[in-house]
Amino acid sequence: MSSRALAVLGFAALLAACSSEAPKPAAPQAPAQPVAKHVHAPTPLPAYQRELSGSFTNIPRGAEVEVALLVIDERGRPQRLLASDTYDGTGQALPFQLRFNPEVFPVGARVELRARASQSGQLILHLKPLSVTRADTQAFGPLQLDKAP
Repeated sequence: MSSRALAVLGFAALLAACSSEAPKPAAPQAPAQPVAKHVHAPTPLPAYQRELSGSFTNIPRGAEVEVALLVIDERGRPQRLLASDTYDGTGQALPFQLRFNPEVFPVGARVELRARASQSGQLILHLKPLSVTRADTQAFGPLQLDKAP
């Protein structure tokens, strides 16, 4: 058999395989519910963790908010990440819960809570750094981010 005949036969087999109908599902399925990205359901706090919580009041719908607990050096530069999380803006108050291990909290070092919001990859808002002086659970209440320069 020539290579041309073999190619034609292979092409015909490929067309036949592609033209068949997809198998029908055995049982009708319910329409899939859209899954929300970054859904944070409240869960009990384990004994070995602490939590910083509050809410951001001015996050626009579709913005992504990054919250971080950072160790800062004497020049104001981040040196180590202790905890971080991301949230999706809904256009309403956006609650956050940032959990961390108190055993890695450095004694005597400068630790800050920082947050920033971006939309379509562009920084739009930022939180002025908040000092965290102790490794305990703390509630900051409502916080407002400032427009990014």
